[in-house]
Amino acid sequence: MATTNITGEQFNETVRGEGITIVDFWASWCGPCVRFAPVFDKASEANPDITFAKVNTEEEQGLASALGISSIPTLMVFRDDVLVYREAGALPAKALDSLIEQVRGLDMAEIKAQIDKEAHS
Repeated sequence: MATTNITGEQFNETVRGEGITIVDFWASWCGPCVRFAPVFDKASEANPDITFAKVNTEEEQGLASALGISSIPTLMVFRDDVLVYREAGALPAKALDSLIEQVRGLDMAEIKAQIDKEAHS
């Protein structure tokens, strides 16, 4: 599955629910963003079961501000409606592949139990 450009209105419906969603916050004037784009696109083609979304921070300034995006590119990774990774900076292809494998290997029942425990303590 190729990458999908999403708007602020589409953000919640894109990241919520089952499965893995990787969101790339970028802008056309950002050199590292432009260099990271082919890496992101290649990973999307290699992992058709994952949703790869892109948010243009110039067009979606309200969303970027609401999420506290202060430098780009920034990657956010959601799995089963839980934010499991958030980091600014372009990743090399091997690092992105490693991140995807780590997210696939997460024990989401354990993570959700920990979140529930923290919410009630």
